[in-house]
Amino acid sequence: MSGVLERTLGILELLCQHGEGLELAAIAERLNIPRSGTHRLLTDLVKCGYVRQTREHGGYRLTTKLVAMGLSYLGASGIVDIAQPLLNHLAEVSGELTRLSVVDGERLTWVARAQGARQGLRYDPDMGSDARLSCSSSGWAWLSTLSDDAAMAVLARQGLGLPKDFGPNAPASLKAALKQVQATRTRGYSVTVDTYSPGLSAVSAPVRLAAQPAMGVLTIAGPTVRLSEARMHALAPELLAVAAQLAVASSASPFFAQTGAPGAAASGSGRKPIYAP
Repeated sequence: MSGVLERTLGILELLCQHGEGLELAAIAERLNIPRSGTHRLLTDLVKCGYVRQTREHGGYRLTTKLVAMGLSYLGASGIVDIAQPLLNHLAEVSGELTRLSVVDGERLTWVARAQGARQGLRYDPDMGSDARLSCSSSGWAWLSTLSDDAAMAVLARQGLGLPKDFGPNAPASLKAALKQVQATRTRGYSVTVDTYSPGLSAVSAPVRLAAQPAMGVLTIAGPTVRLSEARMHALAPELLAVAAQLAVASSASPFFAQTGAPGAAASGSGRKPIYAP
């Protein structure tokens, strides 16, 4: 990594993945930054209130300042106000976790959820993380709204990740991932079983107005032992209906109103992405 800003953001992103904190040496090694430079950047982040040292000469972890900024942004954007009642409805109907992810450039980030499971196994992941597009139900649903060329380009730029980090049914190649995206486009919604995570099933539908880019994705997810393929197909009509309602209501959100075109345009190539009908 090079550049003060890039290195600083790299530290913040790394610490986001380690709630328990990291030692200076570990941060420097993982980001390939000299220890002296890492210490200077951490000192500045501590002064600004974004990072704190757990003890003298100890590890570093994030404060809640970034969290507060994110929550303030979501509140001002109107995303949660619009989506939450619909997510609550889906959670009640399905009895499973429902989530909304939003498209921002070439990122798909989970920003809101509702938990429908009241007992037994519950899938309850962290919010604010980005979806791995090649193997997540939400990723396939979003990419299905792009042309094959644009979807493949986005997949290639993000990559497949490490097989050990995902489920046994995760696509092992970009071509295999694109095949699932094409099936999703034909069906109108995606269905995954043990792809994003072992023992997890999910069904997702894109949130989009006719002939427009997807603004986000609605997902119902839960344990595979309870959320079978037959159950997901049965829930799909309601999921699609709620996604359509959210798309119509999206004009009330400043974020959705200003969402830029994803795909190739986000890469800085100057080319417009091609959207599938």
